[in-house]
Amino acid sequence: MEWIHKARFYLKAEKNQSDLRCYRITWLSLPNSSYDPTDCFEEGGPYGHWYGGGRTLGMAWPVELGRVEMSPFVTGYIGRQRWGATLRRYFLSSMGVAILVDPDTSLYVSINDQVNPNKLCLQAKNDDFAYYKNSNRNPSLNYTICVSSNIKTLHSELSRKSLWDQRSEWQESVDNKEIDSLLIEPVYQIASQDQNLTEATVQNYTENIIALGFLKQGHVLLNEHWQPHVGDFKFDPVRFSTMKDTIRMIHRRGFRITLSVQPFIETESENFPHTVKENMLITERGSDKRIPALTRYKSLLSAGMFDVTSNKTVHWLQSKLRQLVAEYNIDSFFLDLGTAYDMPRYHAFKRNLSNPDEFKTQFVDHLIRSVNISGLSGAIYRPPAPVFVSLPVLPSTWESLQLIIPTALTYGIIGYPFLLPGPVGGDYSLESTVPSKEAWLPDKELYIRWLQLSTFLPVIRYSHLPSEYTTDKMVLDLARNLTRLRENTINELLLKYKKEALLTGAPLIRPLWMLDPSDSNCYTVSNEFLIGEELLVAPILNPGTFERELYLPAGFWRDGIDGSKKRGPITLPHYRVQLHEIAYFRKIPENAAGVKRVNPTP
Repeated sequence: MEWIHKARFYLKAEKNQSDLRCYRITWLSLPNSSYDPTDCFEEGGPYGHWYGGGRTLGMAWPVELGRVEMSPFVTGYIGRQRWGATLRRYFLSSMGVAILVDPDTSLYVSINDQVNPNKLCLQAKNDDFAYYKNSNRNPSLNYTICVSSNIKTLHSELSRKSLWDQRSEWQESVDNKEIDSLLIEPVYQIASQDQNLTEATVQNYTENIIALGFLKQGHVLLNEHWQPHVGDFKFDPVRFSTMKDTIRMIHRRGFRITLSVQPFIETESENFPHTVKENMLITERGSDKRIPALTRYKSLLSAGMFDVTSNKTVHWLQSKLRQLVAEYNIDSFFLDLGTAYDMPRYHAFKRNLSNPDEFKTQFVDHLIRSVNISGLSGAIYRPPAPVFVSLPVLPSTWESLQLIIPTALTYGIIGYPFLLPGPVGGDYSLESTVPSKEAWLPDKELYIRWLQLSTFLPVIRYSHLPSEYTTDKMVLDLARNLTRLRENTINELLLKYKKEALLTGAPLIRPLWMLDPSDSNCYTVSNEFLIGEELLVAPILNPGTFERELYLPAGFWRDGIDGSKKRGPITLPHYRVQLHEIAYFRKIPENAAGVKRVNPTP
C-alpha cells in the first residue's frame, strides 16, 4: 500500500507457532519525501497498559503514567536526555500485544507527549547525531507486532524466541559458579574518588567487613581511579605501590577483586600518543582520519574513545586486560560504558554502526572472549551470562529508593534477568550532583529501608557498611538479621530461578501480573515485586512511614513477619510495618494453607 509521495506500507504475516501470532510491518519513506514514518498505539484505560523500553524520568510503571517527548531511542542520562543507560526496543501491552523494533531502524519514541497524548509512538527519523542521514537511505520504520491470549503467555514465548539473545556458544559454557557468587556474595564498591582511593583504603575496607563477623566476603569493586589516568590500564604506582601483595591478601581473606574499565582514554594517559599513532580511536566525520575526535566523560575533561570496530584496537585492549590478570590475578572487570551522548557528536567508526549504542555490544563481545566480565553500566542487548547489568546511578534520596522497583521490573521485562543494583543508601549525597570526594553517610532511616529492599534483590551492593552508623546499634542488628534472612531464604530462591533465567530469559524480579495475568489489579502495582513465582515483597519506600497498602494476588500466602496465612486476591489497606521490618509473603500450596478469606478488600 502506498501513501502518495510520502511512504509505502508493507504487512506480512509470519509463521505462527502455538498461541503466538506475529506480523512484520514496514513503513518506507519514499524518495524525495520529507516524511518520517510514524505509528502510534493507544495506551491506558480500555486500551491496556504498556511496559518496556527502558529507563525514563520518573520510571513510570506502566509507562503511560509518565511522559517522554519524541526523542532518539539511544542511551543517555536522565535529566539531560529522555532515556537512560539501559534500553531495549521492546514494548509489551497488558492486552497481549508486543512490539519489537528492528535494530537498523532510526528509532525515535514518545510516550504520552503533548503532540500525541495517551499514545505510545514510534518514528523513523534520520538526524546528525544518533542516526546521521545517509543520502542513499530514506527513513524506514521496521518492526514486528505479536499477539497472544494474554501478556504472560506472550512474554514467555517471546523470551524464548526473539527477546532473549540466544548465544549458544556462550550459554553452553556458562560458569554457574560466577553467577552464583554474585547472587550469594555481596559486591563491595569502595566509593573513594581520585587520590582518596589508595591501597590502604582497600585493606581497611576489607578488614572492616571481616570485623563485622556476619557479612560474607564478596567482590571488591574499584572504580576507574585505580589508574593514574583512565586508559593507562595499570595501577597508580604511588597509591598502589604494593598492590600485588594486597590482592594476594584480599584473596586469602576470601574476597575477589574487580576493576572498572572504560572505552575512553584520557588525553593525559601515557597510552594516548600510541593509540593516536595507531589510529585506534574514534574520529570525526569529514575530518582527517589520523586525528581523534575528543569528548568528555565523568570527571574527564578531554578524552578519546576506543574504536571497537577496529581489530587492532580490540587486540590491544584484550592484551592490556590479559596483562592485568596475569600480573595481579584480577578476578573480573566491570565495564563502565557510558552512553551514546558521551561519544563525540560527529563520531565516525572504521565500520558503520546502525546507532551509537552498538559500540556497547561490540565492546562487551570482544572483551568477554579474553577476560571475565562481571557487570556492565548499561546495555541495549542482553549480554551473555554471567554478566550482570547495573541499575542506574542514584542519589541518596527517598525518591531514588522509590525508583528501584519499577526500574528492576522494567529491566527484567525487556530482557535483563541478572541485575546489579546500586549500593545500599545510594551512590552519592543529596547535596551533590555527582559522586562526592567528601565522606558522607546516608540518612539512617533511608539506609535501613534501602537495605531491607536490597536484601531481596539479585545482588546486594555495599558502599557504606552498617558499622559506619556508630551511634546506633539498631542498624548493625538489623543488618545481621537481614543477612541471616538472605542466607536462609532468599539465596535459595535466586539460585532456583537463575536456572529458569538461563533457559528462558525469564526475570528473577517479576511484576505481579506474571503470576496472574487475569487480575487487572496486578497491572499497576509498582511498589511490590515477586522473586520468581513464590515470594512477594512489599517494602516501605517513604520516610516516617510504618504502614502501607499492599496487594496479594490469588493464592495462599504466609506472612513473613508474623507467620499468619492469608488468601488472595486481597488488598490489605493498613498493613503495619515497623522500622526493623519488611513485608514479604511466601506462596504456599492450597492444601497447606488451612485459611479462609474473610471480608477482603477488593
